[in-house]
Amino acid sequence: MPEGDGTSERLRTVLRTDHLTRVVEGRALVDDVSLSIERGEVVAIVGPSGSGKTSLLRLLNRLDEPTGGNVFYEEQDYREIPPRELRRRAGMLLQQPYLFPGTVSANLAYGPASHGENLPEDVISDLLQQVGLPGYGDRDVSRLSGGEAQRVSLARTLANGPEVLLLDEPTSALDESSQLGVEELICRIVGERQLTCLIVTHDRAQAVRIAGRAVVLEAGRVVDSVPTSEMKHAR
Repeated sequence: MPEGDGTSERLRTVLRTDHLTRVVEGRALVDDVSLSIERGEVVAIVGPSGSGKTSLLRLLNRLDEPTGGNVFYEEQDYREIPPRELRRRAGMLLQQPYLFPGTVSANLAYGPASHGENLPEDVISDLLQQVGLPGYGDRDVSRLSGGEAQRVSLARTLANGPEVLLLDEPTSALDESSQLGVEELICRIVGERQLTCLIVTHDRAQAVRIAGRAVVLEAGRVVDSVPTSEMKHAR
């Protein structure tokens, strides 16, 4: 296909926002954000507290609704995608791990079951192996440490076979040792599965370790987009 062909560009773009805006009680939490994320790209969303990082991420799989603009997945208007299917394709890992009461295996099987799919035991075992928790399937989630719970949350997200990972400060509630372990895990899995990933972080050093590009937000607006190798020069 000729270089610069428009169809080729569209195929490379997995996620695109077009003047995305969310206003609540007169305040713009996200303000006219237009971004393109390419297939396999790992992008860090950085900025000061209150800059709209989490608000932007929540808009991307319709946990919140925009008051203006739009989101496209592979050029499909995301309003045309049923919310449950959208959240399978764009899996989100929250700052605080939220697990349902019961066993680790039951948590991993929940998402596929909601789509009428049975998650085989060997797949559950493989997922737990991937996140460094072999043999944890029968363990009750109430017995997990914070780092273990976040690893199970990641495995549960992966069980849905996402194309895009949305990570909201996934290590900020962990101690330093657990934080670095989860970081390494995320990098390995994203690389092995060739996932597209957006990670919200307040820690620019973490952005450099994980992502290839940083999008800088201030007051809900994009003020910079640079390779993380140039972060020290970013605003």
